[in-house]
Amino acid sequence: MIPRETINQIMETARIEDVVSEFVTLKKRGSNLIGVCPFHKEKTPSFNVNPARNIFKCFGCGKAGDSVRFIMEHEHYSFQEALRYLAKKYGIKIEEREQTPEELMAQNERERMFNINSFAQNYFSDIMMTSDEGQSVGLAYFHERGFRDAIINKFQLGYCPNSGSAFTDYATKNGYDKDLLIKVGLTGSYENRLYDRYQGRVIFPIHNLTGKVIGFGGRILTSEKTKAKYVNSPESEIYNKSQTLYGIFFAKNEISRLDNCILVEGYADVLSMHQAGIENVVASSGTSLTTEQIRMISRYTKNVTILYDGDAAGIHAALRGTNMILEEGMNVRIVVLPPEDDPDSFVQNNPIEVVTKYLADNAKDFIGFKTNLLLKDAKNDPIKRATVIKDIVETISVIPDPIYRATYIKECSRTLEMPEQTLTNEVNKILRAKYRKQLGLDPKQDSQLSYQEYQTYQPQQQIEPKDTTPIGFFQEQELVKLLLTHGNETIEIEGKDENDNDVVYNTPIASLIIDDLKNDGLLFRDETHKKIFDAYDRGLDTGILPTAQDFTSSEDQDVAVLAANLLSTQYKLDDWQRHRIVVKTEDDVLKKTVLTSILRFKDMVIEDRRAEITKELQSTTDLDDQLILLQKKKKLDDIRTRINRDLGIVITK
Repeated sequence: MIPRETINQIMETARIEDVVSEFVTLKKRGSNLIGVCPFHKEKTPSFNVNPARNIFKCFGCGKAGDSVRFIMEHEHYSFQEALRYLAKKYGIKIEEREQTPEELMAQNERERMFNINSFAQNYFSDIMMTSDEGQSVGLAYFHERGFRDAIINKFQLGYCPNSGSAFTDYATKNGYDKDLLIKVGLTGSYENRLYDRYQGRVIFPIHNLTGKVIGFGGRILTSEKTKAKYVNSPESEIYNKSQTLYGIFFAKNEISRLDNCILVEGYADVLSMHQAGIENVVASSGTSLTTEQIRMISRYTKNVTILYDGDAAGIHAALRGTNMILEEGMNVRIVVLPPEDDPDSFVQNNPIEVVTKYLADNAKDFIGFKTNLLLKDAKNDPIKRATVIKDIVETISVIPDPIYRATYIKECSRTLEMPEQTLTNEVNKILRAKYRKQLGLDPKQDSQLSYQEYQTYQPQQQIEPKDTTPIGFFQEQELVKLLLTHGNETIEIEGKDENDNDVVYNTPIASLIIDDLKNDGLLFRDETHKKIFDAYDRGLDTGILPTAQDFTSSEDQDVAVLAANLLSTQYKLDDWQRHRIVVKTEDDVLKKTVLTSILRFKDMVIEDRRAEITKELQSTTDLDDQLILLQKKKKLDDIRTRINRDLGIVITK
């Protein structure tokens, strides 16, 4: 376990803008930074990073927290895993105390999977570099493919001995659980016998965005037809093929810097490109491109260049998945290599100057490329030509930006020799069908609904669920926000001393709020609000009040998220002073804000109690009970009248 003083050091050192920028491209906006949220699909950036408060907040999906919380959410790490990641990033040494047997048993399974994969990667790399078999088979293969030791070490390539269960035996001897070895796909089981799944194969470790090994690809070096050419890790808690891009950890910074991502098919393509100095390259690893992979790329750039083999199969493979890329609002270009080449061979056989010039000169806009390719296939066949036009129109229709759609329609009109209006009508027909489907109407019925009709169409009304928000919840939340933002500040309060003389006290805002409510016997009802209230209450007793960061960095997820939410705002007061206009801020009217918030909370509590008494009056017929309840109600009415007089509210009923 990580000692508390080390946790504090990590949290104080980690800067939210540094941590987030590893995964999200951020742009300056006022005193904050903004980017596209990595936690949900969006096209307009709503992900806000506040360096001053050291927190993030997405105003789209609601995710919020500090650096630790961001890593936990993004990488699905435990609190301890996120701390270790940040400690490594900032060079903070962790001297952990020895874990008890109970703690070891409770260790997160995800963390153990990462540990096993890291252990396996080190084993495979070491075997290839130091053993006779590893050097003569594995290392020799990579050298024959033209890969130098620098790139082999960078990507942590390796080799698994062709000897049955050598790795599995070594792993179990070092204390790794055989069931977990099977679960992550390093070990297989047949008739109660364990064996290495990657035996006799060169190993390509697969890394996540933070550089942790989440899986492996193993390539066989013989021509045995009974064995698969590649064996890949199975899906697990840490590895999901559809959400992974090979090489993304090594490429993300260059993708962001160059504002372009080159997409290839295989491991060797990525290695060769990186070795040549072209590092903004990732691979879909032979699988069909997925929406999750596209969104991963979109965190760093909106521009994708697809680079596939120059043969016919490679050219048509380049077309697969591109509609999904366009649908995500990204720009796609295609580079067709010479027929005899794939990215690996092309880079290996040509100087870097030739490669970069070829990529620059031959990058074609995707829709133009697709149009010319399909027209070439259709030749003079009118039926095939009509099919091509429908295909192109379908592709244009997925582009979310209307200006880009109109531009492509104009360009395709010229290429296809079709009237622009005809193409526009066909695109609109597809869009209307999609809108009708979204509205719950028959998408096949192409009636000419106007835009206004679409806007005013109301689906069948549903019964709204009953609001279960507790009475006074939002008033509680406002007081919690004041504690977080101003709890340690002092304001002047008029009062009387022991001789009944007028005096002015400097009182911490936390004391004003908490003492006032406790004196009236009022407590927060929401559990998370109460945790923050109690923390300030204890701080007043000890003389050390907590800071906002104590809550945004809390191990209690509910507390951390609430604190980050309350400390974040997507609005910024303009600099009105430059126009010689004086605008009061919350700080300018802080005392009034605090006292008003306290009174509003009390008013809501009293109103709730009045409602309870009214119900009791309606349910009892005992005259004595009715008299007591009426006296209580009268007392509450008097208090509520005084509160509302102070608030400047006139009660009309």
